[in-house]
Amino acid sequence: MRNTKIAPSILAADFANLQRDIEMVNASQADWFHIDIMDGVFVPNISFGMPVLDAIRKHAQKTIDVHLMIVDPDRYIKVFKDLGANVLTVHYEACTHLHRTLQAIKAEGMRAGVALNPHTSVSLLEDVIQDIDLVCIMSVNPGFGGQSFIENTYDKVKKLKQLIIEKGASTIIEIDGGVTSGNAKQLVDAGADVLVAGSFVFNAQDQLGTIADLKKLTCS
Repeated sequence: MRNTKIAPSILAADFANLQRDIEMVNASQADWFHIDIMDGVFVPNISFGMPVLDAIRKHAQKTIDVHLMIVDPDRYIKVFKDLGANVLTVHYEACTHLHRTLQAIKAEGMRAGVALNPHTSVSLLEDVIQDIDLVCIMSVNPGFGGQSFIENTYDKVKKLKQLIIEKGASTIIEIDGGVTSGNAKQLVDAGADVLVAGSFVFNAQDQLGTIADLKKLTCS
């Protein structure tokens, strides 16, 4: 039986009650906290920065999965390690020397992730897939929560899974954007290992139950 990880996206939490929402995730069947860092340059939005992540770290009791949607992420690798990141994901599109960036992340003791925008082909990772711990497939355009799921994602996940198998890599696949109970099982069947869910979880009346339902759907 597969143990698909559920990673609620804190971007969709209630920032006036952030500690409450962090403790909800701690108490839930979720596996990871997904933290989106946006700079208003790489993506057309600014989310939150180091002080908020530091506040989250003080209460989070599960893996902290940090997704950098920023230019020149190399400048901040050690900073995010010090702020408690367990997984650090950078965008392929933001890294001129991706292999070097991956090695720098690993040198700080974090798992190294690479995110791909909807238009970016998985074939571009062929030469570095064995150095990547996690590939984050963006199933919406990055920058804002609450967007509609891009249907081509299923085929993209299948192609990535095939590449991982062909290269003998141990890379896991994460899906970020528009994940709901309506597409979760199909994503896992295609090869996904981690599902990021933001609005679907935090806008639900029963947040704990919604996370439990996602877990049940994807791990049965």
